[in-house]
Amino acid sequence: MLKSDKQLIDDLKAAKYYPVYLLTGEENYYIDLVSDFFEHNVIAEDFRDFDQTVLYGRETDMRTVISYAKQFPMMSPIKLVMVKEAQDIPTREWDLLAEYLQNPLPQTLLVMCYRHKKLDKRGKAYKAINDKGCICELGKLYDNQVPDWIGTFVNQHGHTITQKGSVLIAEYIGNDLSKIANELSKVFISLNPGDVINEDIIEQNIGISKDYNVFELQSAIGRRNVVQCNRIVNHFAANPKDNPIQMVLPSLYGYFIKIMLYLQLPDKSQAASVLKVNPYFVKDYAAAAQNYSLGKLASCIGYLYDADLRSKGIRNTGSVTDGELLKELVFKIIH
Repeated sequence: MLKSDKQLIDDLKAAKYYPVYLLTGEENYYIDLVSDFFEHNVIAEDFRDFDQTVLYGRETDMRTVISYAKQFPMMSPIKLVMVKEAQDIPTREWDLLAEYLQNPLPQTLLVMCYRHKKLDKRGKAYKAINDKGCICELGKLYDNQVPDWIGTFVNQHGHTITQKGSVLIAEYIGNDLSKIANELSKVFISLNPGDVINEDIIEQNIGISKDYNVFELQSAIGRRNVVQCNRIVNHFAANPKDNPIQMVLPSLYGYFIKIMLYLQLPDKSQAASVLKVNPYFVKDYAAAAQNYSLGKLASCIGYLYDADLRSKGIRNTGSVTDGELLKELVFKIIH
């Protein structure tokens, strides 16, 4: 049975259990969230030494896992057996799990944490888990979904965050939710209940400059603000580790693609959903569309492609630094 992480946790709170759980997918944050809930809420703390076992896929095998699953609980009504990094158990051994699930021990909750990928749905094990247990598939968020996730996460911790702040963090960190959560947790420590997280607080606690970041560079390019563009790219060139060209180029590529889409939209009221951006930022794309034609945008994408190749050593003798490449790129874009 397929369930979301929230549905699964709601079931656990209601003491509705399955003999086996598969937590799988590319999003480690949710796997950690659910597995932590299992570890800290299913077995009473006084009984965990007796009836809670944590194994690691690289250090065990499926036969050992099943032997633990077949043991009756000693002190608690149920026994928890959790296998972390279960993807490290050889594929050929997973059929043993399917055999166990033909007659699983009702008192055991067996939790398999299968990270970074998905268990083969055609295999016996997956079909048996789906039939007898609960599967929670946890995929990564799309980049455009991350700012909203950040807003929700911050709200859950008793604070709010500005829309620009959410986008700033998403642009800087990407869609690694575990890393975002860790960085925001550092911010929460310094806040009072109900405080609003703005760009100043983000700069002070996470180290993301509110003035010198990819988001501000895009905004300056969209307005064709030569002075601001030069100020930002000079800062990037002077701080290459904080603003690597490998992070800047994909962001600019996505930015120009969105402007191209906006220019061709017959109904501009649909821009937010088509561009997959927060409605708050549609005005920025509308303003940029006034300064760039489709032909110019196509040229800009060509400039990006060339800069990407040169940053990787193609058509570059090695004498041109990433900072110089970026300065040249932005000059071509805004002129």
